[in-house]
Amino acid sequence: MGKPTGFKEYTRKTEPYRDPIVRLTDFDELYTGHDEQHLRTQGARCMDCGVPFCQSTHGCPIHNLIPEWNDLVYNGRWRDALDRLHKTNNFPEFTGRVCPAPCEGACVLGITDPAVTIKNIENAIIDRGFEENWVKPRPSAPDTGKSIAIIGSGPCGLAAAEQLRSAGHAVTVYERADRVGGLLMYGIPNMKLDKGIVERRVQLMRDAGIRFEVNADVGNNVDPVKLVADNDAVLMATGATLARDLPIPGREAKGVHLAMEFLTANTKSLLNSGLEDGSYISAKDKNVIVIGGGDTGTDCIGTSLRHGCKSLVNFELLAKPPAERAANNPWPLWPRIYRVDYGHAEATEKFGEDPRVYSIMSKEFLMDDDDNLTGIVTVNVDDKIQEIPGSEKIWEADLILLSMGFLQTEHYVNELLGMDTDERGNFVATKENFRTSVPNVYAAADCRRGQDLVVRAINEGREAAREIDRDLMGSTQLP
Repeated sequence: MGKPTGFKEYTRKTEPYRDPIVRLTDFDELYTGHDEQHLRTQGARCMDCGVPFCQSTHGCPIHNLIPEWNDLVYNGRWRDALDRLHKTNNFPEFTGRVCPAPCEGACVLGITDPAVTIKNIENAIIDRGFEENWVKPRPSAPDTGKSIAIIGSGPCGLAAAEQLRSAGHAVTVYERADRVGGLLMYGIPNMKLDKGIVERRVQLMRDAGIRFEVNADVGNNVDPVKLVADNDAVLMATGATLARDLPIPGREAKGVHLAMEFLTANTKSLLNSGLEDGSYISAKDKNVIVIGGGDTGTDCIGTSLRHGCKSLVNFELLAKPPAERAANNPWPLWPRIYRVDYGHAEATEKFGEDPRVYSIMSKEFLMDDDDNLTGIVTVNVDDKIQEIPGSEKIWEADLILLSMGFLQTEHYVNELLGMDTDERGNFVATKENFRTSVPNVYAAADCRRGQDLVVRAINEGREAAREIDRDLMGSTQLP
C-alpha cells in the first residue's frame, strides 16, 4: 500500500518525456531516465484502499499485483517488485510503454485525487530488472513431447508461446513479416517502443527454446492444414489487421493511405537503413491530414512531424471530450476525457496549436488530372453525427492517413481450415476454452474478440496457453 499517509502528503507527478523540439529530430524513445527517489515517493501514494480496483475487471486486464509492487518500490525492494510483476505480466517492458493504463483509470485514489503513477512505476521496475541483469530466460518444465504451432507473433502469440514453453511443450511461432513482434514491431513506432526492446525479449524466448519462423505467411507459403496435422495444437493469434477504410469519392487518389501502410513502411525503412533507402511514405514538406484519433492517429502525427511535414491536421468525428468525467462516465470506468498525447504536444510545439479538429466528417477526396491528392471536402456534424448545412470546407492536403481502427482479422488462413466466424468476422471461440470449430485449433485476442489493447492480448495469450496445456495434459499448473 506504500506509505499509509502518502496519498495525503504527495501529489501525482509523472516522469517527463524528452523535450518535444529535441525529440522531433530523431526516432529515439520519448522517455527520460528513472529517478529512484521520485518513483519511491510516487509509490508511497498507493493507499490502503481495501479493494484495489486497479487490478480488477475495470482496471488491469492481466490483474497485475499493483499495490504489492507499489509498496515494494516504496521500500526499495526492486528485485522483489520485479518478481511480483512477472507473476502476471510476461512483457512489462511493452505494457509499461504503450498501455493506456486502465489501471490508473480505476485507481481508488482517482475518485478524489489524481491516480497513482502506476504505468511509470511498472516501466521503471522492468527497466531496473534488465539493467541489473535480473531478467533471464524463463525456465521450462521437463519436455512433454507435445508440439504447438502459434500463428502470429504479436503480444498474444508471444505470451502464449512463453507460457506453453514453460510448461515443457515444444513451441514454434510463425510470423509473416521479416521480423518477430507483430504489432509491437511494425504497428507501434520506435519513439514509443524501441525495437531493440522487442528483440531483447524475443532473444530471451529463443534462449528458452522457443522457435521463430519469419517470412512464414500461413495460408500462403505455409500450409495451415499441414500445421494442424503436424502439431498437437495450433493457436491462431493473427490479430485484427483488416483496417476500416473510408470509401468516399476520390478514395483512389494517390496520397491517401491506411495508417498501418504508413507506419509499417516507416519502421521497416528505419530499421533497415535509417530511412536512407527511401522505401517509405514520406510526409516531408507535405500538408498532412490524419483522419481518426486514438493511439494510431497519434503515432501518424508523431511520425509525420519527424519527417518534416509542412502542416498537420487531425480530424475527429466526435465532439471534443470534457476535461473531467461526465455524469454518465463514473469511476471506475475508463475516463473519457480530453487528453494531450505525445504527438499532440509535439504538433502544438511546432505549429503553435493542437492539431485536432472535432465534430468533422470527410465527404470527398480531391485530386488533379494525374490522380494526385490535392485536398479533401468536409462538413461539420452535431452531437448526433448529423451534418450541419452550410459548414462545408475544402482543406488542402498532399498526404491523408486513415486511422479509424480495425474491423476484424484477415480470413485467408481460416478459410483453408474451414473455421467458423461470427457476424463480426471474428473467429468463433469462447473465452472459457478458446477452442475453434476445428479440432485442436484455438484462437485468442483480437482475432477472437476484435481490436483491443496490447495488455488484453497478453491476457488472452496467457489464458489460451493455460487451456491448451489443460487439454493436452489433462490438467495444468499455468496461471
